[in-house]
Amino acid sequence: MTTALQWPLPPEQVHGGPDAGAPVRWDFSTNANPLGPLAPVAHAVQAADRTRYPDPAYAALCEQVARWHGVAPWQVVPAASAGEWIWRFTQVLRLAGGARRVWVPQPAYAEYAAAAAALGAACMRYPLAGPPPALQPGDLLWLCEPHNPCGTTLGPALPDWIAHARACQAHTVLDLAYAPLRDDGFVLPAAASQCWQLWSPNKASGLTGVRGAYAVAPCDAELAAQSLRRHAPAWVLGAEGVAMIGAFCSAPAEQLLGEQRRQLHAGWGALRSALLQRGWRMGPGAHGVAPFLLAHPPGSGALAPLWHAAWRQHGLKLRDAASFGLPGWVRLAALPAAAQDTLLLVCDALHGLPTP
Repeated sequence: MTTALQWPLPPEQVHGGPDAGAPVRWDFSTNANPLGPLAPVAHAVQAADRTRYPDPAYAALCEQVARWHGVAPWQVVPAASAGEWIWRFTQVLRLAGGARRVWVPQPAYAEYAAAAAALGAACMRYPLAGPPPALQPGDLLWLCEPHNPCGTTLGPALPDWIAHARACQAHTVLDLAYAPLRDDGFVLPAAASQCWQLWSPNKASGLTGVRGAYAVAPCDAELAAQSLRRHAPAWVLGAEGVAMIGAFCSAPAEQLLGEQRRQLHAGWGALRSALLQRGWRMGPGAHGVAPFLLAHPPGSGALAPLWHAAWRQHGLKLRDAASFGLPGWVRLAALPAAAQDTLLLVCDALHGLPTP
């Protein structure tokens, strides 16, 4: 006897991208690079040798990524995906007697809280605006630079947050999934070497169908890095993931991303202006640094199911922000002009506004 898939899915299982519904023409729901895929990375994935196992220790990959980040190879911990690493890291801390409390920003990517709840930790939420929370030894603090779903940043305050967590003897993870797409020239401060860094290259590469991620351990966490490797399944990365990460951590990919960032920001500004003209409200990331934004359509949030159904009927999908704890809100990626034009035409028809 089989059990039917729960639908709608519980909030922690709701993500952007394809779902069980009909395919869409313009997918605003995912934060993948809308100008991707990055050619150097895509070519490497296509050329990956799928006929044999990768090196289970990923020695060459770890050495390459370590050179790219200027760290020791032992500090690079491969992962099947960012989500897999979030769960594995929380589990390892819990097995060691830590992470009794897991601090996540509000709003936040649901996977942080889902892993905490499944592993018996208390999920503590802190506001994006304000001082660091009152941490205790062994706590786990999640930071996101830039923040998802808002696109905001701690900016110059980031070193103070990291220093506060270390003084409290808490574990800090800096989720950098969208850092390669930010447009403000931000450079990680030296203090970032004192916390865990989680990198998810498939988003900036525009290749979210290729799974693979990696973490960079703090400079004094060699035993913890070893423990994380021991708790990973064999061949946690396949050939495509190895190829993607290797090609992403290279000068050709970085050069192309640098050329794209200005165009991405221009698309973000055009989308934001057009939505504001139509009475949409912007979330706390109204002046964010990532090529996506959090917004609320005009009217009551109770109309959200009708909006999503209508958008889907016209070949569009927006990210329902209910799983972030924000019912009625949506997250939108800054897709190219043709996609934005289609979205705005549908929104005008939905809201009874004259088309431009």
